[in-house]
Amino acid sequence: MLDTSARLLRLLSLLQTPRAWPGSELAERLGVSGRTVRNDIDRLRELGYPVDAARGAGGGYRLGAGAAMPPLLLDDEEAVAVTIALRTAARGAVPGTEETSLRALAKLEQVLPSRLRRRVRTLQAYTVAVPADRPAPAVSADVLTALVSACRDRERLRFDYPDHAGSPTRRVVEPHRAVNWGRRWYLVAWDVEREDWRTFRVDRIRPRTPTGPRFAPREVPGGDFAAYVSGRVSGAAWRHHARVTVRARATAVIERINPAVGTVEAIDADSCTLVTGADTVQTLAVHLGMLDFDFDVTGPAELVAHLRRLAGRYSRSTPAPQ
Repeated sequence: MLDTSARLLRLLSLLQTPRAWPGSELAERLGVSGRTVRNDIDRLRELGYPVDAARGAGGGYRLGAGAAMPPLLLDDEEAVAVTIALRTAARGAVPGTEETSLRALAKLEQVLPSRLRRRVRTLQAYTVAVPADRPAPAVSADVLTALVSACRDRERLRFDYPDHAGSPTRRVVEPHRAVNWGRRWYLVAWDVEREDWRTFRVDRIRPRTPTGPRFAPREVPGGDFAAYVSGRVSGAAWRHHARVTVRARATAVIERINPAVGTVEAIDADSCTLVTGADTVQTLAVHLGMLDFDFDVTGPAELVAHLRRLAGRYSRSTPAPQ
């Protein structure tokens, strides 16, 4: 009986990987006959595990979705990763999931082996999260789930969304990705009426049902959803913008910035244009100073004036050479 139980657990662990398992391969992995594999599959089904079987060259056994969530088998690294993720969620990463995250966390920690429980508790004891300087916008777990489901199923979405002036608008989009950046979630989607890519703050989206027809996926500009969001969101939020000529190769400047700071356009082999911005001219001047390259600035006037004040301050702060 012990051998049979251990074999069933091993079989279940294999079936929980996202692939189809031919019966012959399962028999080889478990060291049993094909008949024993079929009997064990029947036992798992009797226990409530929905094991699907498909014939043909690409067929085999696969664990399917059932009416209830079956027990999962996690290896050591997976168990630690899930525990850490649940702790993060319990702190309010997505408002509305704190209580359910705590319940799941309690169940998981109860069955963790002592060696893993010690690792998790060490991580908890010796890591500290700095509270955000401002509260994060509240994101509904139901809305976020609805958005990513539409992304997965490639279904058009209709939702209400306030424009820059705060007036309500009705949007019809083809959703592609939900992107988490800092304290906020963004939806990257193709706006059907505007025929262009757009980013939407998830906390401002009010979905309408039902969802629309299916659509064919598109390629986001640059091929990177995270880079697209960081570039669009940061640029839209800037109060001050500047085009700066940097006396350095474009590749060298790109290595020192990230998409949230700006974009780089090559001029020639030894110079480039940095399109950048910030909430304040003081922050903008700090970004430019950290490049550690010579640069030319012609505007905006507030930035030019601030850089001149800094130049004078730095000059007065150092003694004249003897």
